[in-house]
Amino acid sequence: MPLYEHVFLARQDVSAQQVESLLQGFRSILEERGGSVGKSEYWGLKSLTYRIKKNRKAHFALMNIDAPHEAVSELERQMRLSTDIIRFLTVRVDEHDAGPSPMMRRADRDERDGRGDRGDRGDRDRGDRDRGDRRGGRRDRDRDFAPREVRAPTDTGSEEVVAVEEDSE
Repeated sequence: MPLYEHVFLARQDVSAQQVESLLQGFRSILEERGGSVGKSEYWGLKSLTYRIKKNRKAHFALMNIDAPHEAVSELERQMRLSTDIIRFLTVRVDEHDAGPSPMMRRADRDERDGRGDRGDRGDRDRGDRDRGDRRGGRRDRDRDFAPREVRAPTDTGSEEVVAVEEDSE
């Protein structure tokens, strides 16, 4: 029989126990039609890159399936009818991985490190930074606030000072 990897996303307001019961229900659908589920993993509630059907998060789950095509198509039909499933993907593979999936290995690595997503940032001394160059290169800011003279042309071609106005920035 052909081998498949099947990943589905359940709505964010469904509990983890309900996702496990969904997994059991889908397993029974496959077993009724002559298939079997080798391994199933619950990856947890994760944030989505973009909204899917008004959901910002979803419960992720994986099933390694050994079943005929008809059983897999029935599984997909049932998932399309379910209101708890927002997306699914079935991929035919040559063989299943014996160990944990890459998502589970990543979760194990993060737990071992104890650093979370940002890593060990330590106590870095930021020190005093010269930010003068990043603000348009103005080193002498006092000259920007000095009063300006307004010059008007005269009949003789020269200019005379008419008024001194304050800068209103």
